[in-house]
Amino acid sequence: QVQLVESGGGLVQAGGSLRLSCAASGGTFNNYNYVMGWFRQAPGKEREFVAATDWSGGTNVYADAVKGRFTISRANVKNMVNLQMNSLKPEDTAVYYCAVDRGPAVFRAPGQYDYWGQGTQVTVSS
Repeated sequence: QVQLVESGGGLVQAGGSLRLSCAASGGTFNNYNYVMGWFRQAPGKEREFVAATDWSGGTNVYADAVKGRFTISRANVKNMVNLQMNSLKPEDTAVYYCAVDRGPAVFRAPGQYDYWGQGTQVTVSS
């Protein structure tokens, strides 16, 4: 069983920055060309795709709402993924989830992902 642990959420003013991290461990995680992604869910809304990166970090996909402001990257140890969030807006407020798909293709649909973290709260004040 793969475990995902997110960190780095918090409260920030509009225009500020936060960096989220996710560490994966356990199970057969290293046996696949896995994709690591970030999703978010605001109160009363469905979970939505934010960004994802393939096993090499060479293919990064972003939601239109965050393109140009957020950057996804994999750490040197390939079972970690970061999300640098700049120019944050109040509408970015949500619980952010890390997720893993066995890959290798990068998908935006939450149902494609096999493992999920517990989530970390990001709150952007106006």
